[in-house]
Amino acid sequence: MTTPPALLIAGHGTRDDAGAEAFRDFVRELGRRHPELPVAGGFIELSPPPLGDAVAELVERGVRRFAAVPLMLVSAGHAKGDIPAALAREKERHAGISYTYGRPLGPHPALLRVLERRLAEAMDPGWDPAEVTVLLVGRGSTDPDANAEVFKAARLLWEGRGYAGVETAFVSLAQPDVPGGLERCARLGARRIVVLPYFLFTGILPDRVRFQTEEWAGAHPETQVRSADVIGPEPELLDLVWERYEEAVRGDLRMNCDSCVYRIALPGFEDKVGAPQQPHFHPDDDGHHHHGHGHAHSHAH
Repeated sequence: MTTPPALLIAGHGTRDDAGAEAFRDFVRELGRRHPELPVAGGFIELSPPPLGDAVAELVERGVRRFAAVPLMLVSAGHAKGDIPAALAREKERHAGISYTYGRPLGPHPALLRVLERRLAEAMDPGWDPAEVTVLLVGRGSTDPDANAEVFKAARLLWEGRGYAGVETAFVSLAQPDVPGGLERCARLGARRIVVLPYFLFTGILPDRVRFQTEEWAGAHPETQVRSADVIGPEPELLDLVWERYEEAVRGDLRMNCDSCVYRIALPGFEDKVGAPQQPHFHPDDDGHHHHGHGHAHSHAH
């Protein structure tokens, strides 16, 4: 019987210790759920362990094949470029390994159900969803395709759930920002707003969303504003990562290439077409210095 590929979880990284530990706990829980195969996880930047250490851990356990799943909600530069480049580097470091690469997590119906639950938890008792406007706040990216994915999630969250509306904002790198998004909700007539962070785990950016929300609410007492929690290590998230693993193992990958800046000349981003991808430098990497050429971005079809 063929041994199934191991599972490698690739995270973004955070300067928030609690957020990094939440990721590491999540990886350990996946390992407990699936004792039949090795599971490891690492970060692209900011937090230990680096992705290279996670690959080395798998290799030391005798792994030759693995499927890598990006623990990310949208396909931005990290999922499109940094992780593939890092994996290519690890293939150079460890002769004889092979891997397949999965796709990011969202938007997915399972995650939308968790977001709906977070909204219900944040609302005051007796609030009618038809009188509540939701502001879904994403990380924000210089990649327009990634930002568009957050708008797609907002639309899917709105469909059929009876909220007054679901607007979108970003905490960094993209507009509208959180105060701008709240102002838009108010101008559209919202009197009850729930700010919903589109993040997997706690961290500096979700904390910033909450702080900016509280600051805006303090200056606008005529509007009732509540902050919802992040998605968190829910059973739905564990199941979804496993679903992405199985897709990668089967080769059933449906990557979005129609609006990818590395393939399509989008206005203002023409210089990115065909750009080589370089792995992030991770300060905790163990010092394998390979200064090779960048690996061109590609999608699986």
